[in-house]
This record gives sequence, structure tokens and C-alpha cells, in this order.
Amino acid sequence: MLGFFLRLLPFWVREPLLIVIGSVIGLRLLHIAVLEKEWAPAGIGAVFLLLAAVSIHRVVQAVRARRGASAGAAEAGLPGQPQPVAARSAAPPVPPAAPAPPKEIHAGVQVFAAFAVFGVLAASVWLGPRLLPPEGEGDGTPRAAACPSEEDAKSEKTPDAYKKADVVTGADLCEALNTPDLAGLLGTPGEIATTASGDNGTAALTGGKVARPVAEVRFDTYTVNVSVTYNKLSMDQYVKLMEFGNETDVRKSTVLDRSAVFFSQPTMAIEIDLGGGGGTGGPVTDGPLARNLAVALDGKDRGGYCEVTVWSDAGTLPDDNALLDIAETVLPAIPERAA
Repeated sequence: MLGFFLRLLPFWVREPLLIVIGSVIGLRLLHIAVLEKEWAPAGIGAVFLLLAAVSIHRVVQAVRARRGASAGAAEAGLPGQPQPVAARSAAPPVPPAAPAPPKEIHAGVQVFAAFAVFGVLAASVWLGPRLLPPEGEGDGTPRAAACPSEEDAKSEKTPDAYKKADVVTGADLCEALNTPDLAGLLGTPGEIATTASGDNGTAALTGGKVARPVAEVRFDTYTVNVSVTYNKLSMDQYVKLMEFGNETDVRKSTVLDRSAVFFSQPTMAIEIDLGGGGGTGGPVTDGPLARNLAVALDGKDRGGYCEVTVWSDAGTLPDDNALLDIAETVLPAIPERAA
């Protein structure tokens, strides 16, 4: 396709383009070969320089041929040369004049047009990446996942439980959770968020009357989930309910002068048997262990709690201080529970 396109270009456009492109790419590859001490870029660069040299030779020959043709035409029309005198005879009828051939574009104009085209192409390559949104901090790293936009949040129907003034949405939680410092709080500062989401859900078995917004940010190592349940359950009642559950490593604590509790519980793993005989038969099993931190929504523990959950596919867990730091980051974005 590229060869067909080049054949369509006029000689005085195609050859200067090949000279410039071949020289620039060839010299750049030779420079890379010298810096990295590799022979492959040097060989490819030499091929580009050879093509540029062949184009230069063609242009030189074409210029010499034009000069020779101009000199021959000038000698043929010099004054003072004896001209044969033809015998007088009746003048033949003059045929109608043929249309004049189109004037050939001057070689200099074609060369200028070639360099102008190359300049436009070079400017497009140079400015193209700068017109796109940056992917990272200038080091080539991919851009971190962003939370859903306000337009996406407005397009979804919000349950009536979110009409109260002190109830946050999943989008608000996502913005509070998905900060540049989150990976550092987890002990993996080099990672970036791969997914970020927020959801306006409701608590189970409440008929949609209890708001439970959820936000989740996933990294390669850890996944962080933050939810807020607007029920009337205090921390003391929550701890008593753990006696009937499968929670382990329960430890009471305090976060920003609010009652809190650490506990661990396994995640759920859904296994689907596609008929290959490799399934265990149980559709839902225990997955990797997750570490949780539940914090009351106000200092007087009037009911409701914010829960931070961290887990990994490998089963490793960060230190409890990481959950404390995450809770202290998210809680200021959640209004305290009114009396």
C-alpha cells in the first residue's frame, strides 16, 4: 500500500521525501545502535541511509539532465546561424492550432511542496501525543482507573433511601477511596488502580429502605471495598452478632474517636462446572480470607457503620494499620449520623 502511494507521487515530491525520511530514520537507528551497542538497529539504519543515497543519486541525475536539455535548446535557437532558404511555393492550408500542453511545474516548487508535506507529517507525529490525555506522570505508566462520572451516576435510578441529606452515594465513596495515596497505604506504592466503581445499593432484607452505598478499587495485589450501612445497629450489637457468624480474629478498636472493630471472614468463591468433570459440585465455596474494619458513623454510636474490607486472590493481607489509614481517609467524606 505504501509503495503504491509512493508511485503515485511525482518524482520531485517522492524522491525528496525518501531522502529526508531515510536520512532521519537511518541516523536515528545508528544513534540507538551506538548507545545500546546492538548491531540490528545499525543494519536497519544502514539500509535506510542506502535508500536515501539512491534517491540523492536519482535527483542529481535528473537535475543534470534538465540542465543539459536547457543548454541544447538554447544552442538550437542561436542567431547568426545560416538557415536554408526553401523554394517559394504555395502555402499549404494551416491546420487548426492544437491546445497548448499544460505547463510543467517548476522543480523548485515541487521540492518545496515535498518538504512542506514532510513538515506536516512530522508535526502530526510530534504533536499527536501531546494532544491526547496523558497516560501517566511522564514515565510511560498506564493511567489509573477513574471513578464513574456524574453523568453515569445520574443515568442510573437512585433508590428512595438516598433522598436523606446525610446519605452518601457510591460515587462519593469511590471519589473518597480512589486517591493516589491508596496504593501506598496498602504497602504497594508502585501499583495503580485497574478498576474503580461505585454503586447505590440497599441492605439485604430491608425492602430497599436502608441505603448501603458501596465503592471498590482493585489493584494487582489487593482489592479494597468500602461500604456504608445506614441501619440502627450499634458497634456493640454488631460485635454480639459476630458470635453467631464465622468471623475470626475479632478485635475492638477506635478510629477518629469512634467505636470500631476488626474481624476476618472468608470471601465467597463461585465455581461453575462447565461439564468437563473438573468441578467439585459446590457452586459457592469459601474464597480467600478478607480483613474487615467496621467503624461507627458518629462518636456516640447512634447506629450505622462504615466497613472497610481488603483481600487478595493470593490470600495475603496487609497490616491492620493499612485499614486504619484507609478508614481515616474515607470517613471525613461521610457525614456523621444525625441525632
